[in-house]
Amino acid sequence: MTTLTKYVRWDAVVTVLLVAVFLAGAGTTDGFADTSNLSAALDDTAEIALIALPMTLLVVAGQVDLSVASMLGLSSALAGALWDAGWTFELIVPVCLLVGAAGGVLNGWLVTRIGLPSLAVTIGTLTLYRGLASVVLGDKAVADFPDAYAKWAAYTRTVPGTFVPYPVALFIVLAVITAVVLHCTGFGRSLFAIGAQEDAAYFAGIRVKRIKIALFAVSGLVASFAGIVYTLRYGSARADNGIGLELTVIASVLLGGVDFDGGKGTLGGAVAGVLLIGLLGNLLTLNDVSNEVQVIVTGLLLIASVLTPRVISAVSERRSTPDQLTPGQLPDQTRLERPSTS
Repeated sequence: MTTLTKYVRWDAVVTVLLVAVFLAGAGTTDGFADTSNLSAALDDTAEIALIALPMTLLVVAGQVDLSVASMLGLSSALAGALWDAGWTFELIVPVCLLVGAAGGVLNGWLVTRIGLPSLAVTIGTLTLYRGLASVVLGDKAVADFPDAYAKWAAYTRTVPGTFVPYPVALFIVLAVITAVVLHCTGFGRSLFAIGAQEDAAYFAGIRVKRIKIALFAVSGLVASFAGIVYTLRYGSARADNGIGLELTVIASVLLGGVDFDGGKGTLGGAVAGVLLIGLLGNLLTLNDVSNEVQVIVTGLLLIASVLTPRVISAVSERRSTPDQLTPGQLPDQTRLERPSTS
């Protein structure tokens, strides 16, 4: 069998596309390859990249969390309300993180204890958390956050000697840790087992329900932290911060080759997907392409990321299926021999 899927991994294809987009942008758009623009592009993807880490683990385990952007907005609104009430930022951050983890546990509890599908549950909590954000802060915006914290989220402040903003540097560290957990530990193998065949994983002794709850808790925690980063980067806490961000996160993960049905994928592919969408969005912005068109492009990438691997797999299976045999015909390699009577 000489098919594309036999020789080329999908995450490698996405990496090649990432390099191609960068080279095309550098060759056609002034300022695209400048370190200042690359810093801004990376900083713009910081929240998406952070949330994509636990999302990758969830999708590998056959789950999904559509409430992450609403949790980001709830965290932002809560941070703004508490800051407006006179709380110190040192107290605001842990409170927001606890709320995020609690929201994730609620998602996991509804999935594992009530038995609801994660897609349906998180569509519901997407609305719930966004509504709570509106209750907490209303339609006002809170600004004037302490510069001692806000400067760490700005793309103009980078790791010394590099053009990498500090939120992206944090993402790199967390990505390495997540990659080790997913690909080099028993816990990571358990996630692949759950995503491939949940019942078999359960009978093999894997604590499926506990693992799912833990994954949703981490997803909510990271989404809440991303809300704090988002708030500091834009200098404004609003209840509508991050609307629609969950689709970009999921598109990035699926574009990187993580199978939506679970059991397949790599963290490297997910990271390549995040960077590809981030650089492509930055390139379109520099060429004065509207946000509406960029949303359409993201949607098309989401469709392509789900459809293309399945089309390739279907073609591969069709080519590997032997030609239909006529009744009574056996292929040469399976022809039966008459038993010897000697």
